Amino acid sequence: MAALQPFGCGVGARSLPSFEGLRLAPPATRISSSSSSSSSVGTLGLGLKRRSLPALVVKAATVIAPKYSSIKPLGDRVLVKIKSSEEKTSGGILLPATAQSKPQGGEIVAVGDGKTIGKKQISVSVEVGKRVIYTKYAGTELEFNGSKHLLLKEDDIMGILDTDDIKDLEPLNDRVLIKVAEAEEKTAGGLLLTEATKDKPSIGTVIAVGPGSLDQEGNSRPLKISPGSTVMYSKYAGSEFKGADGSDYIVLKASDVMAVLSS
Repeated sequence: MAALQPFGCGVGARSLPSFEGLRLAPPATRISSSSSSSSSVGTLGLGLKRRSLPALVVKAATVIAPKYSSIKPLGDRVLVKIKSSEEKTSGGILLPATAQSKPQGGEIVAVGDGKTIGKKQISVSVEVGKRVIYTKYAGTELEFNGSKHLLLKEDDIMGILDTDDIKDLEPLNDRVLIKVAEAEEKTAGGLLLTEATKDKPSIGTVIAVGPGSLDQEGNSRPLKISPGSTVMYSKYAGSEFKGADGSDYIVLKASDVMAVLSS
């Protein structure tokens, strides 16, 4: 998937990044600052530290001209037709474009010939027509035949999902589907916790596992994790999903599973 010019407010060119194509409305009134402005930007007292701000990058889909009638992925890449964003909530409320969730799934419309590992030619493990989900920021977005597509590597695909419920996911390669344990409702001392103060669980039950990764000779190595196991995983790993029943799920790589727990 593939983009502000600093203006006069007492800020040097090195303090703000360049943003092309976007305009900022000038401030209507001056804002006074009660504290010393030595660490503020300019004379407006905006309270911004004098440090470089992260660059804003806007990625747009690459438009494929109508004269091209097909796209053939190479190697272990696949072409996915992206599922449309939800334009309404489950209650029928129309969502503005800025509030629509970015799709993370679609249908395979073309696949490459695979890759070579050692002396083995390994074919792409997903077939044309399968519905899949993929990692959120993977691949290159394309506008082709009036629809949005994504060109990505097979390893960016988390699994095959033929329904709209994440619990039915069939993980690929070394991916693992886990149902996240519910957060504790009370502290050890018996105090009720609010949603904001509940610790994010990093423990859950394995629902499904992929067939495993490939070794240096192209042979499949089954995962040492089995469905039904209770595991602990890295706290900020994987991609989170909400099941149809409201339960939380996470899809991550087997290497992000740190331990198997038993009672």
